[in-house]
Amino acid sequence: MIKSMTGYGRGQAQVDGLSFSVEIRAVNHRYGDINIKAPRLLMSLEPQIKKRIASTVKRGKVDVFISQEACGQIAAQPVVNKPLADAYMQVFAQMTEDYNVTGGVSLNLLLAQKDVLTLEEVDVEEKDLSAGLTAALDAALQALQVMRKKEGEATAADIQQRLGLLTELLQKIVARAPQVPMEWQQKLKERLARLGDDVGDPQRVAQEIAIFADRCDISEEVTRFNSHLDQFSGLVEQAEPVGRQMDFLVQELNREANTMGSKSNDAELTRQVVLLKSELEKIREQVQNIE
Repeated sequence: MIKSMTGYGRGQAQVDGLSFSVEIRAVNHRYGDINIKAPRLLMSLEPQIKKRIASTVKRGKVDVFISQEACGQIAAQPVVNKPLADAYMQVFAQMTEDYNVTGGVSLNLLLAQKDVLTLEEVDVEEKDLSAGLTAALDAALQALQVMRKKEGEATAADIQQRLGLLTELLQKIVARAPQVPMEWQQKLKERLARLGDDVGDPQRVAQEIAIFADRCDISEEVTRFNSHLDQFSGLVEQAEPVGRQMDFLVQELNREANTMGSKSNDAELTRQVVLLKSELEKIREQVQNIE
């Protein structure tokens, strides 16, 4: 069954005191476009992330948001910047002498100085980072696919209903088309009769009727339209990405409908063609969101 390009998924995992959270948001796009926002610690894993997403999501604009937090075990440890602390102590000692003040320098005062005490992340092996991130990413991708599949099923149901309407409209067009030249022939004869018996060469009249009938003939367009319709119907049940194929077929269906409309020369036939094109436009809008 076809899938929608729109969806959302979220996944979480923990490893070595780090908690990973992955959010994936996907919308329709002509091609595949993956954008990742991740902490510095995970920058080296971006190619791996993109490859894993691309193996599941073939088409669409995909935004991936990855957050990393400490949990459980200590993921960062305090580190004293000793050269900076020594420099501050020398400055405090010099100020005590220069300004003739008394009182020692407290630990609180020293720690209050910027960058004397900092937090450094505990090194985590890349394979452990990869394992934790992959678990969170796979959970997010699974949730994304569930939503995309569900929306795809709803889209497929709507498209199949409209394909049924197209078939009905085409049957009405096929039934009406042969009557157009016959009615035109009758009207022509009536006009000539009103002008008198001597007006109009019968052979010339027959030739004009034949030319008109040829201009109104839409049998080739109907045959191609039916062929494209059959191909389109088969794509709806496909599990592989078929959005581009559907988009192409909708263009071809529109092309045939336009030609039928230009040949109609009949108000009722034109009305049916307009309804046909209206349903095709609704299908085209749905196709824009199919992977």
